[in-house]
Amino acid sequence: MDVFKVSGNGPLNGEIQVGGAKNAALPILAATLLTDETVVLKNVPDLSDMRFMIEILQHVGAETVQPEPGTWEITAKEISHIAPYELVRKMRASVCLLGPLVARMRRAEVSIPGGCVIGPRPIDLHIKGLQKLNCKVEIANGYVHVDASAIKGGPIFLGGRSGSTVTGTANIVMAAVLAPGTTRLECAACEPEVVDLCNLLVKMGAQISGIGSPELTITGVDKLHGCEHSVIADRIEAGTFVVAAAITRGDVTVKGIAPKLLSAFLDKLEEAGLPLELTEDSIRVLPYEGSLKPVDVITLPHPGYPTDLQAQLGALMTQTDGISIITERIYPNRFMHVPELQRMGAGIAMEGASAIIKGPSKLSGAPVMASDLRASAALILAAFAAEGDTWIQRIYHLDRGYERFEKKLSAIGAKIERLSENDMPRELLEE
Repeated sequence: MDVFKVSGNGPLNGEIQVGGAKNAALPILAATLLTDETVVLKNVPDLSDMRFMIEILQHVGAETVQPEPGTWEITAKEISHIAPYELVRKMRASVCLLGPLVARMRRAEVSIPGGCVIGPRPIDLHIKGLQKLNCKVEIANGYVHVDASAIKGGPIFLGGRSGSTVTGTANIVMAAVLAPGTTRLECAACEPEVVDLCNLLVKMGAQISGIGSPELTITGVDKLHGCEHSVIADRIEAGTFVVAAAITRGDVTVKGIAPKLLSAFLDKLEEAGLPLELTEDSIRVLPYEGSLKPVDVITLPHPGYPTDLQAQLGALMTQTDGISIITERIYPNRFMHVPELQRMGAGIAMEGASAIIKGPSKLSGAPVMASDLRASAALILAAFAAEGDTWIQRIYHLDRGYERFEKKLSAIGAKIERLSENDMPRELLEE
């Protein structure tokens, strides 16, 4: 397996380009099954999750062509209604096939995705939504079996314990666009990635109003057609680059991202005293003297502070002067990076769903283990501020959501190398 060797070596400087959004591209790829015509998708990031989803689309019968990097042409003329475990188990987001298969085939058999290290992600709201669309749903032998022969629109409230559900909203919207009648979806997720999916569906001929709000009205149509669509920029990748600049006191312009997609995140950074220059499609982090101020953050569904930028902010807060509190309200187990930061010298204590971070901490390089996608990024960010070398293992998590991560950061001065685990000093492997 590969590892990263990261060395703290001062401020990052330059420009860095944001790629396509993983969390938008996955349901959008699934949505190509809603029509038998060709859908051309651009700005699709080259990630392991994308490759898994393309493999699943091919398995159910779609023809896929990649004429150039970042572009896919997908034609799903004749497809199967079955998404088997051996493929779905590789990636939780593959549950997004449920909505398109129900809509197009009027039946679906999709394996229930496995567990997740950051906490349970049940699909009960997906099932509830389908039942409200007059579908018969049965769970047997690890599969969700859906009979949608009598599907029809209707009122659906899709709220849960943690608020709205992003993948649940995506699934129900995709199921409803071809369902007879009108569906009124309340407590819909408002994330930019859901908006991007809805915009694609409208291009394909769907009738959806209220896009971007928690109440969507979907009038079913008989057929959808092909179109061309460019996936939005990845706001989480952009936020990670912003923190990389901040934690190194660098001067970095993050290009290709609309700051309005990161309002809650940028608000907290400004509260901390980080100097920023914003344009319509870029965020510039400026060098600063002294120390940033601590902040109090609670993760919430959009437009609240994004859970996917919680770990990265925590790494930055280890370098502020004072006590920061980060409370996780979306995924209860999303602090598995904390013991690894503590190994590097971070002063962090856990109290229930909150991390109490006392800074500034003098961080030093150490061998650490990534537990999930965003934890991987947080450990790399902390390593930028540490003295000495940090060896980060299990970086396959990072490859799920960041395209050419080390190459982009190296281009603005980061000292980060992708190496084989065999290159690690033996004494570190034995720890």
